[in-house]
Amino acid sequence: MNPKRALIRSALAGVVAIGLGQVAVSNAAEGEPAAGKEKCYGIAKAGQNDCGTATHACAGLARKDNAPDEWKYVAKGTCTKMGGKLNPPRGK
Repeated sequence: MNPKRALIRSALAGVVAIGLGQVAVSNAAEGEPAAGKEKCYGIAKAGQNDCGTATHACAGLARKDNAPDEWKYVAKGTCTKMGGKLNPPRGK
C-alpha cells in the first residue's frame, strides 16, 4: 500500500472516530438522569451547571448564579425544597 494513501486513511478514520465520540458524550449528557435524580432549573451556581442551554452548549458555562434556564441534577424530591423548578422557563 502507498504510504501517503495509508496516512490519509488513518487521518480520516481519526476524524470520524472523534466525531462519533463527541456525539456519544453529548447524548449521554443530555439523556435521562441517573436513577434517583431529576433536572432542577434555577439552582445552578455560576460555572456549575450540568449541561448546555440556548446560550451555550456545555456544562460548567453558566455565567451567573441561579439563572432560570440553567439546571443541575439533584436527588428526586429535593428540587422545589431548594427553590428550583422541575420545568424549564417558557421560551424567549
